[in-house]
Amino acid sequence: MTWKAVPRWLLAAGMVLAGVMHFVRPDRYESIVPPYLPWPAALVAVSGVCEIALGVLLVVPRTRRFAAWGLVALLVAVFPANVYLYQHQELLPAPPLLHLLRLPLQAVLIWWAYRYTWPDDALPSPRRGEDGRLSTRG
Repeated sequence: MTWKAVPRWLLAAGMVLAGVMHFVRPDRYESIVPPYLPWPAALVAVSGVCEIALGVLLVVPRTRRFAAWGLVALLVAVFPANVYLYQHQELLPAPPLLHLLRLPLQAVLIWWAYRYTWPDDALPSPRRGEDGRLSTRG
């Protein structure tokens, strides 16, 4: 594994861990499903399976871009649960700041996943110029 792959593996591991937690503590996730959505237990299970599967697929070169698009869609789809949790903090007691920080963190996760939708050759990679300095120019 190259250093360039480390962030992708970290995102993948985080998604797999989050997906597993949907089955270890489903009650925590079910409690933050907004009431206008039906079948909270099924939604939690489906999102958990998707997080696990997409996390695994993110580290496979042939499926990386598909998995990244899937994660972007999933992270957008579960955002209402984070908003609902912020509005009803009694559901999962924690310092209010943590509930607030969850909202912009979701945007960071979406960007992180989106970054892997790009073809590898479209990403800038540092190179050393004639003067020995790092450059992102091709």
